[in-house]
Amino acid sequence: MITQWLFTHVDRRGAFAIALLVAIAFFVPVLNLLVPETSALHVPTYLVSLLGKYLTYALLAVALDLVWGFCGILSLGHGAFFALGGYAMGMYLMRQIGPRGVYANPVLPDFMVFLNWKELPWFWYGFDNFWFAALMVVLVPGILAFGFGWLAFRSRVTGVYLSIITQALTYALLLAFFRNDMGFGGNNGLTDFKDILGFNVQAGTTRSALFAATALFLALAVFLASFIIRSKLGKVLVGVRDAESRMRFLGYRVERYKLFVWTISAMLAGIAGALYVPQVGIINPSEFEPANSIEAVIWVAVGGRGTIIGPILGAVLVNFGKTYFTAAFPEIWLFALGALFILVTLFLPKGILGLYGSWQARRATRAALKDDDAQPPLVKQSSRLVPAPEPQAAE
Repeated sequence: MITQWLFTHVDRRGAFAIALLVAIAFFVPVLNLLVPETSALHVPTYLVSLLGKYLTYALLAVALDLVWGFCGILSLGHGAFFALGGYAMGMYLMRQIGPRGVYANPVLPDFMVFLNWKELPWFWYGFDNFWFAALMVVLVPGILAFGFGWLAFRSRVTGVYLSIITQALTYALLLAFFRNDMGFGGNNGLTDFKDILGFNVQAGTTRSALFAATALFLALAVFLASFIIRSKLGKVLVGVRDAESRMRFLGYRVERYKLFVWTISAMLAGIAGALYVPQVGIINPSEFEPANSIEAVIWVAVGGRGTIIGPILGAVLVNFGKTYFTAAFPEIWLFALGALFILVTLFLPKGILGLYGSWQARRATRAALKDDDAQPPLVKQSSRLVPAPEPQAAE
């Protein structure tokens, strides 16, 4: 029943990805918590955190693919929404420290005491409650995206100009959050977290729970993106991507469709940032750097934009390579990343998943041609075509 309902809203590939993510959310924590460390099947806690970080990046990639792959909006500033969601969660985690901080102040975080703040800023109110922080995780990126998109799309800013403006947005936020008087920790950001929902954030059980939550949220994001794309709204978005002027001529309010999917994408990016912070243990203004947003574009391009599943594959593979190269050959990682982007642009314009789809299509074509060759030729008999008779062997 559930499987049938799932297949009516997502395609076969998306349903497989959702099932796989749900299985990962269950089995990885089990292999970490219940399997002895001496066993070959044991998953170390550090690996759980590392994989959880990869999945948050994959969630960001799905959010970016929703606007770039299906609506044609190339955003070079999605890292801003990711970082805003992370800061919202970081503010909640800082409020949970209380008197256990270095300065033992029950209300003010340590950086505020160090900077001689006398009282908690108004925009920190409410972040001692998880429900309020969770609401801000989606509202803050969503409101910013809605305001930015309303101005940009109504002005019909498109193409490279829109990409440059999104990059300028994230750079402006980078400069703002670096300031100590903004009340977000300056260049050091927010760190030294203790608890989340009353559980020790460093405990293995908490890290496994965060990993499972990330995998499940990624599965929900895949379902949401697939549901949108397979609906009538999704067909309009693809039409906007391929022929925006024609869609306007047909009477569609293109800016409204763009604004909707842009806001949803920003909210998903905010959720990704919120899941990233407790697993990494820090959030600072470097997350706003334009290079991070450009990396996210590379993840989507490598995996295959416009596929939903491809960006997940691209995010995991590229970040696995980053983890390896920055440890083994730190001086060549940026060159390897640039070379990867060039190779994908020149030889894999549809990404890894697109290459796999093309290979499947060629395989199906060859199989069809072989079947045609195996069929006997048709001859005309009276008014209908019948298979030609088999040649008789000479006696």
